[in-house]
Amino acid sequence: MADILKGADVVEAIKGRMQPDVEALKSKGITATLAIVRVGENADDISYEKTAIKRCSASGVAVKNIILPKDVTQDTLMQNIIALNEDNNVHGVLLFRPLPSHLSDDAVRAVLSPEKDIDGITDSSLAGVFTGSNIGFAPCTAQACMEILEYFSIDCTGKRVVILGRSLVVGKPVAMMLLGKNATVTVCHTKTVDIEKVARNAEILIVATGQPEKVTAEYLSPGQVVIDVGINWNEKESKLCGDVKFSDAETVVSAITPVPGGVGTVTTSVLVSHVVNAAKKITQKEIK
Repeated sequence: MADILKGADVVEAIKGRMQPDVEALKSKGITATLAIVRVGENADDISYEKTAIKRCSASGVAVKNIILPKDVTQDTLMQNIIALNEDNNVHGVLLFRPLPSHLSDDAVRAVLSPEKDIDGITDSSLAGVFTGSNIGFAPCTAQACMEILEYFSIDCTGKRVVILGRSLVVGKPVAMMLLGKNATVTVCHTKTVDIEKVARNAEILIVATGQPEKVTAEYLSPGQVVIDVGINWNEKESKLCGDVKFSDAETVVSAITPVPGGVGTVTTSVLVSHVVNAAKKITQKEIK
């Protein structure tokens, strides 16, 4: 049976690591503050918002909510983002995406300050991931994958890592981060030929397809470590499930993240840690 890589253990490690920084900031009269910008009433956004607020509260990080109607104009949204850029009491900004179709995602990403972009959506933040520099922050979900591998002492050096999915949220940035850890990385997508065979060849398999239980026994091989990024609703069984069919994986692979309680749990903690680090950077910049 596979070892279960529980997110709760990683969450506690991240919290312990950032708590001294939270206290150091407070000793200077600074409370690390996250601004959450939500357009409309999307249920998934609201659920994540509640989780983020809870995690922030438990870590001593303040939250400012900016809730805008679904039919908000582009100008109004941009004005709100610019105001948050200029607000010295806000250190990180989380913008829920995708935005309604009448709004330009590119325009909003272009105006958001990279130093407050704690979920790695701006071009500058992504450039920092690809160059390995300290510009902005990596997307939280991609960073969560790396936190899990590090916490459980899964060495990536020289390992064959296969990533299923090439999004800017997970696939592409986590590929760059793994290269930084000296892994040999293959990124698969819908046009990949014989994708099951490629996946079976992996020593570490990261799955971010966005398709419920897409990865079955044909993709898996003994000894693999599987990081399941997906969070989906299984209508038939009325429960959450990942992009990997857990019942197929647990008897084959050596270790796997659960859903729920895996990558998603760690992602919100990464978000909070990014806010704290953003506050540190901004404060140090102001002192200079």
